[in-house]
Amino acid sequence: MAKHAIGIDIGGTGIKAAVADVKNGKLVSERLRVETPKGGKPKDVAQAVAELVNLLDKEKNLEVGICFPAVVQHGVTKSAANISEDWIGLDAQSLFARKLRRHVHILNDADAAGVAEAKFGAARKQRGLTIMTTLGTGIGTALLYDGVLVPNAELGHLEIDGVDYESMAAFSAKERENLSWDSWAQRLQKYYSRLEALLVPDLFIVGGGVSKQHEEFLPLLKLKTRIVPATNRNSAGILGAAALAYKNRRD
Repeated sequence: MAKHAIGIDIGGTGIKAAVADVKNGKLVSERLRVETPKGGKPKDVAQAVAELVNLLDKEKNLEVGICFPAVVQHGVTKSAANISEDWIGLDAQSLFARKLRRHVHILNDADAAGVAEAKFGAARKQRGLTIMTTLGTGIGTALLYDGVLVPNAELGHLEIDGVDYESMAAFSAKERENLSWDSWAQRLQKYYSRLEALLVPDLFIVGGGVSKQHEEFLPLLKLKTRIVPATNRNSAGILGAAALAYKNRRD
C-alpha cells in the first residue's frame, strides 16, 4: 500500500508543496510553488497553504506536514525568520488545522531537511551524531542521533568573535559582501570548527541552495569530521515534513 502525505515548505519568499511517497522518499506529484504573501502574516500564509493543499488533495484524505522558518514547540511557533513577527507565540498547528480542516504536523524547516536526509539521503543508516546545516539567508541546523531528530537546535546563532555568527557565515553574507569562495570558506571553517569542538559529531551535512556548488567550498574546509553535501536539495523540507506527518498521523 502506498504511503503518501503532503509536504509544505514555507519560506520567506516562497511556499513549496508536493505529495511525497514517504516510503521511498520520492515526490509523486508536481512540485507547486507560490510566492509567500507580502508581509508573511499568519492568516495570509494559511490561506495560501490551503489553496496548495486543495490542488494536491481534492479527496482530503492525506496527512499534511508543514515546515517553517521558526522554532516550533508543541505546535506553537516561538520565533519568526523573514516572516511576520505575528507568528511568535502563535498556535500555528491549530491555525492550519482549522484552515485545512484536518490534522497537520508542524516543525522547523531545518529539522524537516534533517529528517529527509536521515530517511532518504546522506545520513541514512548513519550512527552517532549527525549535524545537518542549511546555508542560506541564515544558518539552520538539525541534530540527529542514530537517525532520531533532536528538535529545535538553533546552532546557527552561536556567538563567535562577539557576534551571532550566522551573520558572518551564512550564504547571504557571502553574497552581501561579495566574498570569494576562499574568504567565505575561512568563515565556514571557524563556524564548523566551533561546532566540532562543542559536540564532536560523526557527520556534517551541508544543505541549502549553495550545496549545489559544494565543490567550490567543501574541499577548502579542514575538519576532523566528515562533511558532505545534502542529497535531497530543494525537496528536503517537503520530504521531511511529509514523512513526519505520516508518522504522526491520526487513524
